[in-house]
Amino acid sequence: MSEAKRQSDAVDVINPEGAGAVVLLCEHASNLIPARYHGLGVKPDDRDSHAAWDPGALALSLLLSQALDAPLVASTVSRLVYDCNRPPEAPSAMPEKSELVEVPGNRNLTEADREERVQTIYAPFCAALSDLLEARAARGQVTVLVTVHSFTPVYFGQPRAVEIGILHDADTRVADAMLAAAPALPHRRIERNMPYGPADGVTHSLQLHALSRGLPNVMLELRNDLLSSSEDIAAMAEEVLTLLTPALKALETAEMAGHA
Repeated sequence: MSEAKRQSDAVDVINPEGAGAVVLLCEHASNLIPARYHGLGVKPDDRDSHAAWDPGALALSLLLSQALDAPLVASTVSRLVYDCNRPPEAPSAMPEKSELVEVPGNRNLTEADREERVQTIYAPFCAALSDLLEARAARGQVTVLVTVHSFTPVYFGQPRAVEIGILHDADTRVADAMLAAAPALPHRRIERNMPYGPADGVTHSLQLHALSRGLPNVMLELRNDLLSSSEDIAAMAEEVLTLLTPALKALETAEMAGHA
């Protein structure tokens, strides 16, 4: 697997020449708040919480990248500064509050403030992924876009029973095939479009980068208490592969049948 390539301070591209069918995306990989934003006024404990990033998502993505020989595009900036899974016009792109976490540094942002974040964080992130996808298309490589996220087990005081969420927008091909493989993990609570779905605005990356190109795609949400240690993350990587590997094979078979 080739080395990581940094196209800007806002994004890492890992294994860009990966020969596998999957391209991985991790929009909430980091809780870093660059010094120019003066911590956004966020409390230290909150900077380590799920409000600032998706704990375990990057480590899981790296294991999947190795197993699948998949390129991985990962944000290096906290989603409290800019959530790369949201368009610039969305209030949640630069949230003033995330669940119970106040973000004083996002209050009263000027248009210039917002545009600076769009140009230095969101635009380079999108460009890195677009460049990668266009290069693969030029080489004739099949691409399935898989975005990797984690979620908190308790949200606004309410526990969440779902453990693995398989999310999709208009294209259900990968999600359907993964859910068909779910009986292989009988100990897991696996659900479609949970704990979020398209109505919550979480499929922006799928819409922008995959649906627009006709690429099969899926968004994975793993409950973050299942990603608490390196051992947990390795086990969850195997479970994701248990769902994803047969889904990729089913997709390939369907594609071949369509060209027969």
